[in-house]
Amino acid sequence: MAVEVGDQAPDFELKDQHGTPVRLSSFRGRRHVVLVFYPLDFSGVCTGELCALRDEFPEINRDDVELLAVSVDSTFAHRAWAGAEHFQFGLLSDFWPHGDVAKLYGVFDSERGLATRGTFIIDKDGVVRWKVVNPIPQARDLAEYSKALAALG
Repeated sequence: MAVEVGDQAPDFELKDQHGTPVRLSSFRGRRHVVLVFYPLDFSGVCTGELCALRDEFPEINRDDVELLAVSVDSTFAHRAWAGAEHFQFGLLSDFWPHGDVAKLYGVFDSERGLATRGTFIIDKDGVVRWKVVNPIPQARDLAEYSKALAALG
């Protein structure tokens, strides 16, 4: 079952690349969340997309925006990748139970065992205000993220 615009974002807790638990609901009332699902660390399109978020998406520096990137990779793979690419945002591990959060959001490819390219912008009240899901080989458009966040104010 896919999460749709207007739905309350399903809460979850996953560990980031440092092993620190991150709970989605902890940002309610304080920050909009840009929740980005991606297939795998160190892959070409994923590296390009997340480097673009790092370099070309100034909204991640706003005090009221949190970027969370989720894949089925382990925290250890996330730590290595974050170090290699200088990612300062949270890389969350949906490793075990395998892909449960991606499944919860309707962006898990069960044949391949990984997440598709799903992005959800969640407002401070925990409501999904924008979403896009692209096929695995197709990168997303950062300009659309910026427009969706601007609409939230």
